Amino acid sequence: MSLSDSEVDMVSAQLQCEHDDIPEEPDMILSDNAGCSQPFAPPPRIAARFYRHQNNRRKSSAASSRRNSLSSTHSHTSNRSYRNSCQSHHIAQHLRRASILETRKARLADRAAHAEQVRLRAALAKAAPRASNSEERALAAQVARERHLAQVAAACAEEVRRAKKVAEDMKERKAAEERRYRVEMEEKLADAERRRMEYKRTTRRPRTASSPPVEDVKDGQRPTVTSEVAAKRIQLAWRARTRKNIVDAWAELGLSIEKIRDTSFEEITLLLADEKVLRTTEKIMTIFVLLPDQDPISRSTAVRTFLSAYLILGHPAHVLSRDGDQEQDLITKAKDLIISFESALGKLTTFNYYTPTPTRTETVLLAHSAFVSAFNDWKARDSSALVETMVASFVSLDEIWQSVKDETVDEVANEYRNGIRDNQAILLSKIKKLAGPDKALTLIRKAIRESRRSRPKKKLVGETVRPRVAMDATPDSPTTSESAALQAEAASELAASVVEGRQIPPAQGHQAQSLSKVFTVVPDNRVLVHELSIDREYRIDASPTANLRDALNRELCNAMLQGFQEGDSTNWTVAMAENIRGKLLRLLKAGNSMHTLISETLDPELINRQCNQELFSYGKFFGFIATILPKLCAPFRDAQVQALAEDLQEEGELSEMVEKLFKLLHVIDLLSLDYSNFLLMNAAPTLIKEATGYEQRMFAQDLEEGKITLDRTRRWWRSAAVNMHTEADRRDPWTQNAPINRPTAHKIYARGLVDLAIATPPLRDSELPETLELDRARISRIREEALRITTIGGILLTAKNLLKRDVRSPWKPQANRMWDVLKDNGYMKDPSTPSKLSSLLESSHNMPPSTRTQLSSTITRLLTQAESGKLSDPVLKVLFQRLKTHIFNRVSASSSGERVKAASTATEGLATTGLPEFVSQVQGIVEELGRVSEVDRKSHGSWYESIAEEEENGEELARVRSEESGASSSSS
Repeated sequence: MSLSDSEVDMVSAQLQCEHDDIPEEPDMILSDNAGCSQPFAPPPRIAARFYRHQNNRRKSSAASSRRNSLSSTHSHTSNRSYRNSCQSHHIAQHLRRASILETRKARLADRAAHAEQVRLRAALAKAAPRASNSEERALAAQVARERHLAQVAAACAEEVRRAKKVAEDMKERKAAEERRYRVEMEEKLADAERRRMEYKRTTRRPRTASSPPVEDVKDGQRPTVTSEVAAKRIQLAWRARTRKNIVDAWAELGLSIEKIRDTSFEEITLLLADEKVLRTTEKIMTIFVLLPDQDPISRSTAVRTFLSAYLILGHPAHVLSRDGDQEQDLITKAKDLIISFESALGKLTTFNYYTPTPTRTETVLLAHSAFVSAFNDWKARDSSALVETMVASFVSLDEIWQSVKDETVDEVANEYRNGIRDNQAILLSKIKKLAGPDKALTLIRKAIRESRRSRPKKKLVGETVRPRVAMDATPDSPTTSESAALQAEAASELAASVVEGRQIPPAQGHQAQSLSKVFTVVPDNRVLVHELSIDREYRIDASPTANLRDALNRELCNAMLQGFQEGDSTNWTVAMAENIRGKLLRLLKAGNSMHTLISETLDPELINRQCNQELFSYGKFFGFIATILPKLCAPFRDAQVQALAEDLQEEGELSEMVEKLFKLLHVIDLLSLDYSNFLLMNAAPTLIKEATGYEQRMFAQDLEEGKITLDRTRRWWRSAAVNMHTEADRRDPWTQNAPINRPTAHKIYARGLVDLAIATPPLRDSELPETLELDRARISRIREEALRITTIGGILLTAKNLLKRDVRSPWKPQANRMWDVLKDNGYMKDPSTPSKLSSLLESSHNMPPSTRTQLSSTITRLLTQAESGKLSDPVLKVLFQRLKTHIFNRVSASSSGERVKAASTATEGLATTGLPEFVSQVQGIVEELGRVSEVDRKSHGSWYESIAEEEENGEELARVRSEESGASSSSS
């Protein structure tokens, strides 16, 4: 179909008008519409969103280019082929233009739709009540700022609390010092008043220049003087001359506070160390009686201490390491000493023969005593106390190494050794700097020697405790749990000191019933295994039931004496012989020669026939016993058995014979106990290996049979978990559940164990979990020790504050003696206990009457609170809480490195706490709780894990319910 030129122009004009608003690319603009106006350009932000860069819009491939399209090729070809045909040229050009316009129109429609969608999304986003990114950052910054301010406020509150505590302590200290000064002033005024009244009562004529009697003066001659009077006058003049020379020599030195202040510290130090200055100072101090009598070392120390008063006043910044209350008190005492000394020195003239008056001498003495006391306290705090604390830390590390080197595997022992050596090297370098190399090594060697000497030795093992009857047998070492159980059973049977399994005929009456009352001292197998797990050197102790057993034996012997007096000697003799025979045979194995000898010699039927025929002799009976006992006992019992054998061979009356029987029964019980301990010692290695499984089985069996439940254990664990979470929330008030802030099961267990053990006695049944039932006695004893430590620490802390002593300086002798007094007599069971403790402190420290009275009342108050178990005194409450925190930090240490670090700083921590005297006692408590924790978690760990899981599930469920309830309330 061909179009005319007019039609083509009409179509072109129409298309041009319809699409004049469509922007065209440069290659689309032809010569026909070159004169058309340019389209409206969109804003840059819209253009950047919809339009791409011109170089990137077209594809580089030849296939996609419109210039290589079929229509374009055809157009160019037609133009070249039919250049003269104008009609064909216009048709092809307009067709190509129409095709391009249609394509462009569709593409722009798509872009317009996309732009509309973007605009709608932008409008929705702008209308939504959502904060911008900057607002979110501002809110986050505000939250972080509030959190930081809360942490700063908490830290500031803690600092304010500490500052208030320090201010209160300082106020109390100043008030006590003011009271002491007032008391001293009152005493001085009373003394001056007493001297004044005494002076008024003495009516003597004042000294005046008297002329000799007229009758004595003849021819202008002086009266004759005896040799004695002349010698006294010469001595008086010589002493006065000597004192004058001493005063002149001191004046030549020119020592004064101004001179020392104007001289450099190095020069004045060399001057005060000069021998001439020291000799002159010693002489001038002799005039005022400021030196000890004979000891040259003490005199030299006193001279240097006196000269240090000038040095302290002249150069306080070089002498004193810090500016504290004690330093200010020392400066004040030094100033009082120098002022009183120079005032008294200025009054020494020829008229008083250079002799100070008693009043001035007393004033100088009092000022000197106060200065020396303050100087010694300051020096002890800054050097001796610090050195002693570090030496004690060094010794504590050595004790830890001695306790773990043989009881742990090699890897753990090496880790302990490396950590202990590193900490000991640091401590040794610090001690050498303070005390010098030689003295430091001497102090450390002495402390370690005393520590190892005072350390409880391991109980005797081997041949010393091995009964001689066991030397013939060579028991095989147990290798299985069955053999261990057999040995434990044998130990229990052989240690039993009763007549078991033998039925006594009813006709024997009261004596048979008395014999059946005696019981064994050996605990059951579960207790044996548990104690061996905690202490490898555990041995059965007869002390818990020793008094009861002796009382029963005494009752038995008294009944026997009564039976003899009533004529029933045969039955009693046979019963007693059978009782002794049974006890001795339990120490022997059947078939042994000694077993056969005792069985035949002490046969009840044979003894019964001898008694009926009146042929039985107690002398021969005791002689036989005295012969065989040394063959049955252990070597360390030789002295005791030998004394008994000599006593048995002596002749005596009926009452003495019964007393011998009592002693014999007592010794046989001890031999049975020794044999039981020997069997237990042999079975200990295997029993320890099987202890964990055995305790687990027995505990599970008790749970299945319903003998026990886990109610108390759940309550105990829940309480410990709540305490730990409360402490974590206190550290992190924003309740960020970070893994580092979440308490672990080990920490929760340590908290529960320490809260259970470090508390005021008594230990109630509701407090003790079922898993720690076997440690009831141990936990009760630790409670008693913790309360005793706190009580003695409170008393010593009060005494140190009243006497103005450094609270970090340990008073170990007084603490040990007070420990023994409270352990033996209790707190207030004996009314004389407070007076005993007061006398202990008064004997070692001089106290004025007011201080003595105040300390006595404090001791009585603290002991009364300790007796009742209710600590209401602030000092006791603070000390008890600090002790619990210290023990928890050491028990909760999970790795060997943490334990070594806690132990290396334990002495310093206790000194800061106010309990520097109880390093060894606290160390023992920590070690014992550590062993209890290890054994208990191995035996009952599965039950603890299940309880912990239940608690976590319960907390999670409660959290979910709280969130749901919060969501429902917000929606409603």
